[in-house]
Amino acid sequence: MSRGTLRALPPDGRLLLLTRFIRLFGYGALSVVLVLYLTGLGIGTQQIGLLLTLTLVGDTAVSFWLSTRADRFGRRRMLILGAALMAAAGIAFALTRNFLALLVAATIGVISPSGNEVGPFLPIEQAALAHVVPSDRRPGVFAWYTLTGAFATALGSLGAGMLSRLLHYRGVVVLYAALGIVLALVFTRLSTAAEVAAPQTSAWFGLSRSRSVVLRLATLFALDSFAGGFVVQSFAAYWFYLRFDVDPATLGAIFFGANVLAGISALVASRLAARFGLIRTMVFTHLPSNVLLILVPLMPSLPLAVAVLFARFSISQMDVPTRQAYLMAVVTPEERSAAGGITGVARTIGAGLAPLFAGLLFAQPRLINAPFFIAGTLKIVYDLLLYRGFGQSKPSPS
Repeated sequence: MSRGTLRALPPDGRLLLLTRFIRLFGYGALSVVLVLYLTGLGIGTQQIGLLLTLTLVGDTAVSFWLSTRADRFGRRRMLILGAALMAAAGIAFALTRNFLALLVAATIGVISPSGNEVGPFLPIEQAALAHVVPSDRRPGVFAWYTLTGAFATALGSLGAGMLSRLLHYRGVVVLYAALGIVLALVFTRLSTAAEVAAPQTSAWFGLSRSRSVVLRLATLFALDSFAGGFVVQSFAAYWFYLRFDVDPATLGAIFFGANVLAGISALVASRLAARFGLIRTMVFTHLPSNVLLILVPLMPSLPLAVAVLFARFSISQMDVPTRQAYLMAVVTPEERSAAGGITGVARTIGAGLAPLFAGLLFAQPRLINAPFFIAGTLKIVYDLLLYRGFGQSKPSPS
């Protein structure tokens, strides 16, 4: 996708890139310090694992409820509500150290321990983008959408390291809450052009003709996210802290570089997809990245571990814009928010279960490398199953 095409985006498209940037900046900042912040409050790693699991489980319920109703009650309205829940969760985390109160806030609110998307935003924004952008431009638009998020996450990770020195970890949590408020205000500017006629009430959670393919994809995406949940950015940062005694500022710089590389790779993915197809691009870029993930804990020094991490991030996100474009192409316009929401919920469920096990592994010093091995192996299984199930199919643009 050229810069000229990016400039030609309609106002709603540009606004959605802005909201993506604001949100992912907050996610990236929080993910670097979240585990460190919680351990500073006196919470053990096993409790943190439970907290992160319930965080993602709660986000699953919120995302499912809002995204499957967005096309019926209004995409803008549901996005504003999601932003309000993000702000509320940040405020609660900043004001209390009571574990039960944190559990409630994590379950009801929107918190991202991974630096990646959670809540209802991604499926609804994808549906809105697909609604205002022609089908032949969607892979490129989603590539820029992915790049925007990766760059924002990278800046957030870098900013977290700097802010933690000035304001300590609580200052980053307060910033997260403030960004949720800003996000809600920006969403009020989304126009009716991003909305779609309400789907038929007989649809199953917003799905009708596309139900079978969406459920198949959702199952595979859940497996991929379950694998990724073992190495969410919060735990990956904590691993670098345990293994190499890396300070928060350096952690921020490391994940800044990693996320920038991930974002740039998305632009390459759109070109590969135009030549080789969406599914092949997803699989054949994801497989080597998972091998590199397994290699990270085998590195004997910090520079080598960071180098392998960077190599992994440079190709690991190429499947994201292609996956988004593929999903939007195989469903009808009135099913897009629901399809994105259901597959997103499946991903969140998968990601939400893994941190509980990862927390148990991190509690054992000799097992802190195991999450990388488990994640990489399961992701390879996902790639092979995805190619077997969808490698020969071609979506019909809509």
